[in-house]
Amino acid sequence: MTEYTLVPPGEPIDLDNCAREPIHIPGSVQPRGYLLVVREAGAVVLQCSANATALLGPGVDGVLGRSLPEVLGEPAARVVLEQVAALADHRTRNPGLVQVGAGDRAVVMDVVVHRPPPATAADPGPVFVVELEPADGPRPLTYGSTYELVRDAIADLNRTGTLDGLYDQAARHVRRLTGFDRVMVYRFDAEYNGEVVAEARRDDLEPFLGLHYPASDIPPQARAMYEKSWIRLISDVDYAPVPVVPTDEPLSGRPLDLTYATLRSVSPIHCEYLRTMGVRASMSISLLRDGRLWGMVACHHYAGPHAPSYGVRAASEFLGVALSARLVAQVEQDLLAESRRASGVLARLVAASRDEDVRLAQALTRTGDLLDLVPADGVVVCAGGDLATRGRVPDEASCHRLASWGSALGDGVVATDRLAEEPGAPQVPGVAGVVAFALPDGGTVVWVRDEVVRTVDWGGDPHGKVEVREEGGVRLGPRTSFALWREHVRGRSQPWDDRHAGNAADLRSHLVEALFRRGQVEVGAARALQRTLLPPTLPAVPGWAVDARYEPAGTGQVGGDWYDGLVLADGRLALAVGDVTGHGLPAAAAMGQLRNAVRAYLLDSAPPAVVLGRVGRLARWILPGQMATLALAVLDPATGVVEHASAGHLPPLVVRADGTAAWRRPLGSPLVGLLEGDPRSETLVLEPGDALLLLTDGLIERRGESLRVAMERAVERVGRPCAGGLADLALRLRGPGPGSDDDATLLLLTRA
Repeated sequence: MTEYTLVPPGEPIDLDNCAREPIHIPGSVQPRGYLLVVREAGAVVLQCSANATALLGPGVDGVLGRSLPEVLGEPAARVVLEQVAALADHRTRNPGLVQVGAGDRAVVMDVVVHRPPPATAADPGPVFVVELEPADGPRPLTYGSTYELVRDAIADLNRTGTLDGLYDQAARHVRRLTGFDRVMVYRFDAEYNGEVVAEARRDDLEPFLGLHYPASDIPPQARAMYEKSWIRLISDVDYAPVPVVPTDEPLSGRPLDLTYATLRSVSPIHCEYLRTMGVRASMSISLLRDGRLWGMVACHHYAGPHAPSYGVRAASEFLGVALSARLVAQVEQDLLAESRRASGVLARLVAASRDEDVRLAQALTRTGDLLDLVPADGVVVCAGGDLATRGRVPDEASCHRLASWGSALGDGVVATDRLAEEPGAPQVPGVAGVVAFALPDGGTVVWVRDEVVRTVDWGGDPHGKVEVREEGGVRLGPRTSFALWREHVRGRSQPWDDRHAGNAADLRSHLVEALFRRGQVEVGAARALQRTLLPPTLPAVPGWAVDARYEPAGTGQVGGDWYDGLVLADGRLALAVGDVTGHGLPAAAAMGQLRNAVRAYLLDSAPPAVVLGRVGRLARWILPGQMATLALAVLDPATGVVEHASAGHLPPLVVRADGTAAWRRPLGSPLVGLLEGDPRSETLVLEPGDALLLLTDGLIERRGESLRVAMERAVERVGRPCAGGLADLALRLRGPGPGSDDDATLLLLTRA
C-alpha cells in the first residue's frame, strides 16, 4: 500500500515513528457504529466489531460464522446484498436504510457497503464490509435537509471567479451543512506545510485564518489515505476504540484493511493532537487536484461530540468533489489568462530576438519584457559572448558568476527560491531566488529575486515536540501549545509559480531558433534543421507499409542524409533517399533545398528520371559546387509496379517473399551537381510479401573496404525486413568493426 516501511503491530507510536504508523489496518473502529466483514460466497460473517453484540444479539460467537440474513434479518440483508450486486463501485449507492431487530428492539440504521482494497492481485476474497450507523438527524438527501443546501453551495461556487472567493464560499457552506463550530479550508504548499486560507467559525472563537501548520501534522501515509477516501469523521476524540474480532481477515490471514471504512479508528497521536487544541470532534474533506491531495476542508467542534449523519457527510463529500473540480477549473482559467498575457510578452521578445542588427543580449534587455514574462527583481542575459542586464541585479562580478553557472544547466529550466541550497550554485549576496536556463551557444538567461525575510505565523511552534512520561517509558507527543508562533525565515526569495518556469522554457525554445538564425552554434543549429526537415510521419497506403530510420554518425558532426515519402496527386507513392556531401550547416541547408525541390517537381507526377534531371539543373544553378546522391522510387499501389532512378546513389535492395535478396543493377548516373539531363530509370514489380530498401552507403560501408564487398555482405545479412524492425536491421547491416564516419539512412517499403 505504501512506499515506506510500516512499524510492526504492537510497537508504541509517538512522533518519532508516527509517519510509519499503519493507519489503514488499525484493527479497531470508532464506537458510533458497527462493522461486519462478510464473505460474498454464502454471505457468511467472518469478522465483526466487538460492539456488534449490543445491536445483533449476545456474544460474538452468535454473529461470526452465521449468514447475513441470520444476523441482520432477511429484509436488511436483502438491502445490503442488492447494494453489493448493483454496481462495480457499490459505494455510489451508499447509504442504504435498513431496520435491524424487531418490536421494541427495532432500530433504523444507515448501512454503508464497500470492498477493502485488495492486498495483492491474487487476493483470495472477495469479501465486503458492512457498516451500520444509527440513522439520526435529518434523513439523507431530503429536499429541505441537504438538497437545497448543496444546490445553493454549488450555485455560489459557480458564481465565484477567484480562488479566495471559492475558499470562503466552501468554508461557509460546509459549516452551514454540518453544524461544526469551525470550518477551515487548508491549502498545502509544495512541501505539504499547510496554510488556513479561509474559515467560518463561531463568533467567540479566535481566528485561525493565515496560520501555518507543518507537514509533520499530516504524515505521508495519512495524506495517501486522504487521496483514497475523501471524508473522515471523528465524532468524539475521547472515544475508546472497539476491536475488530478476529483482527486478521480469515480468508487472507492479513489484518483487515479499513482504508474505505467510515468507522475506521484513527491514530491515537492524532486524537491527542486534537485534544491539545481543545477539539472534541473533527471531520475532514479532501480536496484533490489531478488525483493528488491539494488541500482539505477541516471541521472542528469544541462544544462536545458531534456526529453528522451519513447523509450529511455524503453531501459534504459531494461539496468537496465539486469544490475540487471548481478549484481545478479556476486554476486552469487563471493559467489561461496568464498564458494569454505571457504570449503577448513572448511575441515581443521573439520579435526583438529576430532583429539581427542588434546583439541578442541587448535586444532582449532593452525593454522590461523579460521581467514581465518572469516577474523578478532583475535579469542577467549572456548570449554570443555579450552580457547585459535589466532591473536590480548584483555587481558585475556576481553577474558573471551567475552567467557561468547558468550556462552549464543543460536543457532544462531551474527555478529555486533557495539558491544557496542549489548544487554548484554561486553564493551571491542578497540573491536568494533564480529562474535560469542555458543557451546552446554557452550563454544563459538568469532571473534573480532578492532575499525576503518572511514572517510565517504557525499554529504553535512547529518544532515543539514534547516528552510524554507514562508507564513503560517516555515517548514524543504533539506540541502542547497551538498559540500563534512567529518564525522569521531567511535565505529565501518569494517563491516562483510553475508558470514562471513554463514561460522561461517557452522563451528558451524561441531563443534557440533565434540563435540558429543568427548563425550561432552551427552544428547544433544544423541538427535542429535536419530534424525538422525529416517527415514526422510517413504515408499510410492500404496494403503497403512504409518505415524509415535515420542514424547520425556519432562523430558530433551533422551530415546531409535525408528521406521523404509522399502520396502524389494521382495516388502513387513517391519515396526518396538522399545524401548531401559535407557536414554542418551548409550540408543541412543544401539538404533542405534539395528535399523541397524534389517535392516541388513531384507535384505534377513527373517520372523519377525527369524529377532527378530537373533537380540536377536546379542544383547546378543555386548550389554550385554542391554534390549529393539521390535515389527516387515511385510506386503504383494497385499494381505493385515501382519505377526508380538515381543520381550517383546505391540502387534499391529488393527482398522477395521467399527471403532471397538482390540489389537492382546500378544505372550509372552521376551525382547531383554533375548530372546533365535525365538519368536512366528502370521498373520492377513487388509481389505480396516483397520488400524494397533504399539506403545510404553510410549504413553498410566500412573504412578500408570496397563498396562491392559491403553490398555483398548486406545481401547476406538483410534477412526478412519488416516495418517496426529497422533498429535491428540497421544493427545487422552495420555489423561489428570500424564503420563509416557518415550518417546512415534506411527507407523500407513492404507489400502485405
